[in-house]
Amino acid sequence: MFRFHKSLDVIQLFHKAGSPASIKVVNLLKQISAAASETATEDQASDHAAQTNNRRDAFELTVTEEPPTADQLTTILDYAGTPGIPSIVNGAKTTTEALRLFKQDADNLKRPVIVDWNNGKVYAGSEESAILKMLDALPSKN
Repeated sequence: MFRFHKSLDVIQLFHKAGSPASIKVVNLLKQISAAASETATEDQASDHAAQTNNRRDAFELTVTEEPPTADQLTTILDYAGTPGIPSIVNGAKTTTEALRLFKQDADNLKRPVIVDWNNGKVYAGSEESAILKMLDALPSKN
């Protein structure tokens, strides 16, 4: 039977190389990405449960040290909603304030910031359980 294949979800990390928290998140996302893309082969052991019951589907991971564009930041702030804006941009409570502060200094962006562009989700920080929750909550592609 013929079926169209959906492209992989894009998860982007706005990374700060000198930050231990950001480095921790890069490593975590790489592990999750690798685990999600593993599949069992017939010559492996007979118990394939670990490979066939992945917690999430495979995704494309993009890591960048560049700050987001103004349009990307606007979208990220929309994903976060008004209560989430202070967790994305230092000192901001509104989208307008966040864009102004970011334009003044891109370092006002709190990194690491993880964005799921396909599913409209964002998380700023390095708390592993929150990252796993964000990624596990993605819909299945069955």
